[in-house]
Amino acid sequence: MDMRRVVVNIERLMLKGFRFEDRHAVAQGLQEQLTHLLSAPDMAQRLGEISSIPRLHVEPVSLATEVKPQQVGRAVADGIGKGLNR
Repeated sequence: MDMRRVVVNIERLMLKGFRFEDRHAVAQGLQEQLTHLLSAPDMAQRLGEISSIPRLHVEPVSLATEVKPQQVGRAVADGIGKGLNR
């Protein structure tokens, strides 16, 4: 099996309307969900077809009003995954 390394660089994540102290939990949810999504076999194949993505625009993410910070990160990661599958 050919194993390749995927490097994701998120230069800036703007969190408007969130508490400053929640930023690490949001980032953790994002990292965990991206790791899960990018390690899926179908995504590995898709990433193999794409050599580089200099910028990925993600559709707005809708959230319930009482969502936990980690869930915010996961929802953003899911949006990134949808953007990669276009």
